[in-house]
Amino acid sequence: MTPQKVLQNFQRCSNWEDKYLYLIELGDRFCILPLNEQTNDHKIRGCQSSVWITLTPNDNLIHLAANSDAAIVKGLLALIIIAYDQKSRQQIAEFDIDAWFEQLGLTQHLTPTRSIGIATIIKQVQLMSNV
Repeated sequence: MTPQKVLQNFQRCSNWEDKYLYLIELGDRFCILPLNEQTNDHKIRGCQSSVWITLTPNDNLIHLAANSDAAIVKGLLALIIIAYDQKSRQQIAEFDIDAWFEQLGLTQHLTPTRSIGIATIIKQVQLMSNV
């Protein structure tokens, strides 16, 4: 799955209810973090929902795994995974995730609290990957 493919799929959705359902589907598909890794060491602070992220380097690429206890947040985490997983630090630094979220139309459809939480998660992932 690529960011461009997600954008195409979002554009095929006829309304925001369909987009949210697609987001939830992405979360179920991409947010697979074993329970034994859902620990305080991997928990992201500053989010209303519980969010766990692991980030491990593998042959100059970053492997990102995440999970949440909230369906929409899992979907948003799936987008971050699609954007950053199996990418180099340089690719992560160069990808404008804010512009991509804007293209998806997410910016105006997220509550302020959720927007702040997602920004916190993105910043944490970027810090963890040293970009």
